[in-house]
Amino acid sequence: MYGTAASSAPVAHAAGVLAEPLVKMDGKAESYCVSKPGDAPSATCRLFWNITHSPDATRFVHNYGLDDWTGKLVAIIVTFVIALVVRNIAHRMITKVTLRMAEGTMSEKVREKSKTIFEGSPALLSQRRAQRAKTLGSVLRSVASVVIMGTALFSILGYLGLNLTPIVASASVIGVAVGFGAQNIVKDCLAGMFMLLEDQYGVGDVIDVGSAKGTVEAVTLRVTRMRDVNGVVWYVPNGEIKKVGNESQNWGRAVLDIPVDIGEDVEKVKDILQATADTMAEDPKWSDTVLERPSVWGVQALAGDALVIRVVLKTAPGKQGDCARELRERVKVAFDEAGVSVATPSAS
Repeated sequence: MYGTAASSAPVAHAAGVLAEPLVKMDGKAESYCVSKPGDAPSATCRLFWNITHSPDATRFVHNYGLDDWTGKLVAIIVTFVIALVVRNIAHRMITKVTLRMAEGTMSEKVREKSKTIFEGSPALLSQRRAQRAKTLGSVLRSVASVVIMGTALFSILGYLGLNLTPIVASASVIGVAVGFGAQNIVKDCLAGMFMLLEDQYGVGDVIDVGSAKGTVEAVTLRVTRMRDVNGVVWYVPNGEIKKVGNESQNWGRAVLDIPVDIGEDVEKVKDILQATADTMAEDPKWSDTVLERPSVWGVQALAGDALVIRVVLKTAPGKQGDCARELRERVKVAFDEAGVSVATPSAS
């Protein structure tokens, strides 16, 4: 009797030891992943239990809140990755659209119609379209980055448990205060936005804003950067531009006032000027630059001992100076051959 009981006790103990982990292995995540009965376990804790089936490890993860932080970390990483992907897609779409604007083609009928309406060649219109597309593309990509990454940042702050209501309220108050203190910046940005939407000028245009004149090198919502003929770079806030003269939109006009001796035959001089200008317009080197047949408008002024006769050429945008210099050289040669004297108008 005693021998039988003594021998059966170790067997029962061993069976209990073997059976205990089997019972725990058959447990559920609810037994280790909840603090109160009836609560649902977090997805992270449940996943950890399903992978390890370790009660102690699962209880450790739950008691120290590692399941919550793991879920938050995963959510933050996923949000950040999605924001980067969305921003990349937005940038690609903006670039594609702006490139299509810049490289769009026109049929022959549309080319002729556009030349009549805008009074510029299709090549010039394409160049103008490319300038505007480049400017708009840069601004739109910046705006898209700010909006997308800003939204992701607020989402991440929400995952971290921060109460966004005071932050938004404080941002509103700070925004009002900054708005009062940075009115010029706001004015510059609004002026830059309307300038871009209305296509007043773009990169590569030659503009005159009163205080400076030169070629536009960069345009942002706040400032316009331009370089003058002397190589000086000017930074002009968009809000300070009250008026702007654009010499690069659609077409330009070279105006030459040619002074000749008052005793010269006016009709003879006009014929020489017309023939010289027509020869230049038909020159293959200048045929694409001079858009229409030159016109001699006639006597512009009587200045002392001089007659001032005006000649005008309709040119490609920004080419007025080149055409004027070339025509002056040709007129000088033609006058020398015809014996016409160039006069110096007296100061009035």
